Amino acid sequence: MSYDLVVIGSGPAGYVCAIRGAQLGLKTAVIEKDKTFGGTCLNVGCIPSKALLHASHLFEEAAHDFAGMGIGVSKPKLDLKQMQSFKQEGVDGNVKGVDFLFKKNKIDTFKGTGKITGPGKIEVGGKIVEAKNIVIATGSDVTRLKGIEIDEKRVVSSTGALALDKVPAKLLVVGAGVIGLELGSVWRRLGAEVQVVEFLDRILPGMDGEVAKQFQRILEKQGMTFKLGSKVTAVDTKGKTLKASVEPAAGGKAETVEADVVLVAVGRVPFTQGLGLKEAGVELDERGRVKIDDHFQTNVKGIFAIGDVVRGAMLAHKGEDEGIAVAELIAGKAGHVNYDAIPNVIYTYPEVASVGKTEEELKQANIAYKVGKFPFTANGRAKVNKTTEGFVKILSDDKTDKVLGVHIVGPDAGTMITEATITMEFSGSAEDIARTCHPHPTLSEAVKEAALGVDKRAIHM
Repeated sequence: MSYDLVVIGSGPAGYVCAIRGAQLGLKTAVIEKDKTFGGTCLNVGCIPSKALLHASHLFEEAAHDFAGMGIGVSKPKLDLKQMQSFKQEGVDGNVKGVDFLFKKNKIDTFKGTGKITGPGKIEVGGKIVEAKNIVIATGSDVTRLKGIEIDEKRVVSSTGALALDKVPAKLLVVGAGVIGLELGSVWRRLGAEVQVVEFLDRILPGMDGEVAKQFQRILEKQGMTFKLGSKVTAVDTKGKTLKASVEPAAGGKAETVEADVVLVAVGRVPFTQGLGLKEAGVELDERGRVKIDDHFQTNVKGIFAIGDVVRGAMLAHKGEDEGIAVAELIAGKAGHVNYDAIPNVIYTYPEVASVGKTEEELKQANIAYKVGKFPFTANGRAKVNKTTEGFVKILSDDKTDKVLGVHIVGPDAGTMITEATITMEFSGSAEDIARTCHPHPTLSEAVKEAALGVDKRAIHM
């Protein structure tokens, strides 16, 4: 069997690459090692976590906010088994959707681990599949902590944290990044006491510092507690409750923290095991990522790589854009990804969204910039909905007014960040946003007001 394009991995990067390749007339196949298509994102990541975030948010709203709106309901009762079924229905629908799209686009599929055995040759399930072009889209795996064994029952990764069959009385989250805060939020809303331990002296490494500080205050108000500048060095699993050893990151005396479940959420690492990359001569970088050039080509002709397995942010939508770009390049067309305009969203409540540079990055690069900020407390829609926590911050070039970064903490921030991303994709200015008519009353008016604020002419503050 010979193909123009064979993609190893069917997560967002891989399946999008395969579909675009097929659209462009390439004879395409996909190899997937798991039982279902969709990779981590659809099966045990983005999609199931959003289902639980949505359901747990409604549960909390019913318990605490309905009465104030004149909606009388009895205290909501949690049926966790049904909530998990609700989550699984959403996962199944998305996974079947990918299967349908493969069939619709006449893409052949092979189940099993794909191993590159030579130029243009991949072994899968005892068969050899030939390909003019191979795209590695195998994604990432959870990062393990030395000395802490994950059993996915009491000491869990994000995978196990999405499948708990009861609400832990005490949940200890190791890592104050996106995954830890999202899943910590789910279980706090459902009744767990949640403590987050973070090695750094702040939450959300890489995000804008002001955003991180305000967001931490919001989460603390909701009931989460934080132990920053600390590390978990061991978890004793012998007793009825887990005993975690927590010590200062700089060194010092350890203390014991008891928990029913420990969630290890300290990041993800590229997944390259079993691919035969070493034998094929494909180079990896110092962090175990597949090395690529600006056209996603590895050092071996005909082998490309995209998504979490290569440099850049480990984000599904970044992988999708790379999938489209590499398919277009292979087909002889133009393909590009603007890495300066890749949005990032944390799907807690309120949401946190950002695109472009942070203030810290601009200062470090000695770039002169202007700041426009607008709080949701001054937004009409947020006021009437009583969703006033958070703000919009726009950073623009001091001379040209070109938008360099936008940061939002607030309800539906993940949707609103798209306006900023489009502006940046077209090298737009804060003035462009300010002069664009926004519908009233909407939360998005806060984005316009922040743009007006760049020149200190916001109307409603």
